[in-house]
Amino acid sequence: MLFKFENVKKSYGAHEVLRGCSFQINPGERVGLVGRNGAGKTTVFRLLLGQMAEAAHRYAASLQTVPEEYFERHDDGEIVVAANLTIGLLVQQHRFAAEDTILDAAVRVFAHLRQIEAEMRNLERQMEVLDGESLRQAMQLYGDLQQRYELEGGFTAAARAESVLYGLGFSKSDLGVPVSCLSGGQRSRLALAMLLLAEPDLLLLDEPTNHLDIKAVEWLEDFLATYKSAYIVISHDRFLLDRVTERTLELEQGKITSYAGNYSFYVKEKQLRQKAQIAAYEKQKALIERTEEFIRRNIAGQKAKQAKSRRNMLERLERIGAVRVEDTAKFDLQQQVGHVANIVLTVEQLSVGYGSKKLFSRLNLQVRCGEGLAIVGGNGVGKTTLLKTLVNLLEPLEGSVRWAKNVRIGYYDQLMADLDLNERLIDELRKLDPYAEEQKLRSFLARFNFCGEEVYKKIADLSGGERSRFALARIVYSKANVLVLDEPTNHLDVYSRKALEEALGNFPGTILVVSHDRYFLDRIASSIVYLNGSSAEVFSGNYSEYLDYRRRLIETTTEHAETKPARKPPAKVASKPKLARRLDEIEQDIYCVESSIAQVSSLLASVETAKDPELLIKLTREYACLNDRLEELYKEWEASL
Repeated sequence: MLFKFENVKKSYGAHEVLRGCSFQINPGERVGLVGRNGAGKTTVFRLLLGQMAEAAHRYAASLQTVPEEYFERHDDGEIVVAANLTIGLLVQQHRFAAEDTILDAAVRVFAHLRQIEAEMRNLERQMEVLDGESLRQAMQLYGDLQQRYELEGGFTAAARAESVLYGLGFSKSDLGVPVSCLSGGQRSRLALAMLLLAEPDLLLLDEPTNHLDIKAVEWLEDFLATYKSAYIVISHDRFLLDRVTERTLELEQGKITSYAGNYSFYVKEKQLRQKAQIAAYEKQKALIERTEEFIRRNIAGQKAKQAKSRRNMLERLERIGAVRVEDTAKFDLQQQVGHVANIVLTVEQLSVGYGSKKLFSRLNLQVRCGEGLAIVGGNGVGKTTLLKTLVNLLEPLEGSVRWAKNVRIGYYDQLMADLDLNERLIDELRKLDPYAEEQKLRSFLARFNFCGEEVYKKIADLSGGERSRFALARIVYSKANVLVLDEPTNHLDVYSRKALEEALGNFPGTILVVSHDRYFLDRIASSIVYLNGSSAEVFSGNYSEYLDYRRRLIETTTEHAETKPARKPPAKVASKPKLARRLDEIEQDIYCVESSIAQVSSLLASVETAKDPELLIKLTREYACLNDRLEELYKEWEASL
């Protein structure tokens, strides 16, 4: 056991967040924590930290100073924490040394290794002048330090730091940038990198994919898939939860329910449990009604004794609760779209960008009526720019965009900049239909869960999710038969995203969408345009199918490379491109250096070396030089890919 909550309660004033919350986390578990916004998921993390603060501040994470507000105390119940547990928490406020660069901050995680290095250098200087028993003791201590340094990954620490930074979207040129110059998103990514490098016993990841593009999220998934310690993930990214979790905890109405599987398993299992609960509730309800009727008829008659007995039974009966109806955001996108040609959109030799900056070129595609097209790729590759070009808000640099006749486009801007924040909902909708009766507008807004006096709210007073809902309502009211959506799920929680997916599934028109939510894309998209920063790839299928295709392609390429002989005949080498030839040379050099490291490591562990101070120092320095060379080769290898 790493920690457990036993009947934990927590309130903020009159608002009861946890109402007897109980669960346990064990070593190595991969857990997703789900629940509605405001259910108390982050509170669970903070209460755990608060308990650790009570137990002599055993917090050991990414070497950040955690703000005091992250340590909270529970009102009742018990939180039990394993001795010497180290926890890593991803916080929103990141504090770094002002003078650090990105790489400096990342390697601070390895301060214990730097201390070992310093002790080894000091011993090396001492061994040059010591002799006899003093030298033997120094050599023994040096050998112990060296073994500890190697076991704790000292020789690969810098390479690991760079690998994690690259995976989370930093480039080689970024590593020397001062932390003080970073944006909020970059600081968040650096904090995540430090947290992953620290490798605590338990990671607490609260929305770790914020500020990550799709490539970095995929890297994070692969990293967590091989992470040996336990972690708990709070995330709206259901695709990530499916790939990296093996257990799901749902926080609902102040209590935790455990499901022995990932997010998709949880969804199915919860439905089964709800069906069983409904059946049991209805059965018990019928029993109660029959029993109460028997009591009424017989309480004063010959069967009074039986009636009293049954009344006592009802008083002792543990009542099964009715299934709670989820108060979910509502999206109703069903409407008549009219006749549209089979080919809705044709794109030929399209180049996209701003001014002289070309983001990609030669895109060719056709979108058929009723299809869902998803545009995916990393940050800054041109996804939104492509959407704006397709809806004629930007001119193509080259090529053409042709829409079919009778197409009515509804464009959802992720910034929702076209909404007048000072207008009331009903008045903003009336701009599309000035002569509409108020009841017609109210009835339409009710389809999107804006009921009663809510229709008179100002747009400025809406939450992010409510604004998203209204923006979509406005598009649908315009009778659009093509929805062009730029990050429509950004402000929605998991339950609202599910409602939007179902609504879009019933939309009879065509959908073009940019989204980082891959679970959402799986259910909406029938084809993919993947932008990689220089070109655009078109794929027929949803996101999961595209991901499988990319992996098979990588595996095939890797297998092909592995079956090639280590050394090529001169004629074939000469015919290969220069970059590919250099890549082969680097791989061969890496193999040679790794073999040398293994040989030197074996010599360092021998009894003969332990008896020879000069040889020990010589081999140690050679070992360090070889590892430095290996790091350089790996950097060159990554840059050549």
